[in-house]
Amino acid sequence: MPEPPRSTWRIIGPGVIAAGVGLASGEFILFPYIASQVGLVFVWAALVGLATQYFLNMEIERYTLATGETALTGFSRFWRHWGLVFAILTYFANLWPGWATSSATLVTYLWGGEVRWIAIGMLLAIALILTLAPVVYVALERAQMLKVAAVLVLLVVGAIFAISAQAWADLPQVVTNAGVPVGQLGFALLLGALAFAGAGGGQNLVQSNWIRDKGFGMGHYVPRIVSPLTGEPEAAPSTGFVFEPTEENMARWRSWWRFANKEQLYTFVAITFVSILFTSLLAYSTVFGRPDLPDDIGFLRVEGEVLSATVGAWFGAFFWFIGAFALFAAALGIVDYTSRLAADVLKTAYLPRARESVLYFALVWGLVLIGCAVLLLGLSQPIVLLVISACVGGTMMAIYAALLIVLNRRVLPKGVGITAGRAVALGWAVLLFGVLAGLTIVTQIGGLLGG
Repeated sequence: MPEPPRSTWRIIGPGVIAAGVGLASGEFILFPYIASQVGLVFVWAALVGLATQYFLNMEIERYTLATGETALTGFSRFWRHWGLVFAILTYFANLWPGWATSSATLVTYLWGGEVRWIAIGMLLAIALILTLAPVVYVALERAQMLKVAAVLVLLVVGAIFAISAQAWADLPQVVTNAGVPVGQLGFALLLGALAFAGAGGGQNLVQSNWIRDKGFGMGHYVPRIVSPLTGEPEAAPSTGFVFEPTEENMARWRSWWRFANKEQLYTFVAITFVSILFTSLLAYSTVFGRPDLPDDIGFLRVEGEVLSATVGAWFGAFFWFIGAFALFAAALGIVDYTSRLAADVLKTAYLPRARESVLYFALVWGLVLIGCAVLLLGLSQPIVLLVISACVGGTMMAIYAALLIVLNRRVLPKGVGITAGRAVALGWAVLLFGVLAGLTIVTQIGGLLGG
């Protein structure tokens, strides 16, 4: 086991990427949309979703910290094709480029244009960025850190100038008036908000890849994905390593585990919840109760116009610009992690002689081109696309939460494997996402059949 860092700041990165990629549909669309329709009664669900995903992420990280393998590779030790199942589901969930269309929609509020063509241009730009970056993880980390900084600036300025005194006074309603407004919004939208409060779906699984590229624990021995055009090619091993359970190694393991928990809590959980809370407050303060409010992403146009009228034209434009940039950066991260998961699975279980970098970039361009085709076919409504992704993502989370319990209990040695308390937390994740995904699917099928 490599020596642990002396400070948490030295390993800050994967949690910021998780927060940066996650600061997207849930934070800028779904939770603010819910606040615009029913007030602050559902904000509590963000904390529940984030707490659940925190334990999910840490059990995913536990396996990679201890072995250097991704969780998907670990699942494949039970059944060879588990990794492929999750890679396909992740790819399917992200075929609908809802984040790119959402970003493009906000761009049209600033400068006009057609959403479809702007979104296609964004997807092609994402493919080029990921292809030309010498080390993909470094480029992704820098992009998401810039995004998080921009979002935090928006939240600070909004808290000072845009959130009304009445909205601040109503803040306790998050607890005192908490509810589940199913009758007003439906299961599908609520599952979308809960599943996308932070990460969701395949994004949680890619924590393995991100901490490995950062050099956490036994991931220190696994080379990073580099561009086949501008980076130095490296041959990544298909399986991980086991450290000897000596006293020194176990002490290092405990230090790594503490640092990893802190990094995830201080970045992913804290940044995401603060963002959801403030964007919900902003929507509640500006557009809640308006009878003419659109029941789709158009509510962000109205919100920006209200901000322009009450604070100044500069702030309305700033709001749309930061939202567009945040959603574009989220789309960048989504294309990365979808392709990263699939490349790792193909390299490990099916194509051991192939270069992972080449597989990764082929998958990046494949996903981007499919997204462009989807947009050309006219499927461009962000709320609908995000709900589809949420249904797939919620189902995935229930399944791999159960597999993580088995993996970290059976494979990892005593003192390293999952504890009883964390197993209970994952059991809660299975129940939460399994029930919500099932109810959502039944509701959507009933709607299609006229029930």
